[in-house]
Amino acid sequence: MFGNTKKSGSTPASSSQSMNNSGINSLVSGTSIEGTIIAQNDIRIDGTLQGTLECTGRVIVGADGRLTGDIKCQNAIIEGYVQGTIVVSEELDIRETGSVNGEVTTGKLRIAPGGIFNVNCNMGGQKIKSISTGTDD
Repeated sequence: MFGNTKKSGSTPASSSQSMNNSGINSLVSGTSIEGTIIAQNDIRIDGTLQGTLECTGRVIVGADGRLTGDIKCQNAIIEGYVQGTIVVSEELDIRETGSVNGEVTTGKLRIAPGGIFNVNCNMGGQKIKSISTGTDD
């Protein structure tokens, strides 16, 4: 009726799938969630999450964001507070206002002056040798 022509092979599922690939999820300030979030796209946390966050993209914890639990993602930018276990396959970036406490595994690490980093950390897939005994373990 309005000049809508269907092309063969085009389905609503395929068009909505391509739209979702560019989306950014957001948990706004004043919102609290307990549980597990699984995101196929980037996600920004400005509220409070207690639980698990798995993301195939980038996780951003804004300056007002608080996350207590586990994070597994490709890249992360921390401007707020994170307590828990963090696994970042590429780069973890802790900004001036960021505070990270717990266990971290990451490929690369960047900490701005003023950022707080109180963790046990494995970086780049390498284990740190014990130097207290002077022998290799």
